[in-house]
Amino acid sequence: MSLISSLLDPSHVALDVEATDKRALFERVAAMLEGASGLSRGQVVDSLLARERLGSTGLGQGIAIPHGRVKGLRDALGAFLRVRAPIPFDAPDSRPVNLAFVLLVPERATDLHLQILSELAQMFSDRELRRQLAVAPDAASAQRLIVGWQAHAPNT
Repeated sequence: MSLISSLLDPSHVALDVEATDKRALFERVAAMLEGASGLSRGQVVDSLLARERLGSTGLGQGIAIPHGRVKGLRDALGAFLRVRAPIPFDAPDSRPVNLAFVLLVPERATDLHLQILSELAQMFSDRELRRQLAVAPDAASAQRLIVGWQAHAPNT
């Protein structure tokens, strides 16, 4: 079982989200997560924007993994969003982002959050998974794709 599978509640998946920029995307995530986490929208948005000021979390290939540390959060929390129209994200390949996995971790997070980020980067480097997520018909299907994803053994 992957580290990500325990982070992504089905209610934390949204497809065809209307967002014109990073802030709008972060506000949408904050609205989605505030009830489950006990966090305020402002805490979530501020955490994600603070991390973006350090450097873009856009990976390239239309993927971003915005993440932040949040005071008062007890356990890591994830959300997946597919935006209706790709948004600029300052990714290394200059491509706009249409798939985003948002990760929130406690303020004093351990190395576990680095392991989660590594797993997310590996997951989203999977071209077939990206293709399937881009056409997933509903949030439940997208959540199953992410939770069920397993790393492929390298060809030797």
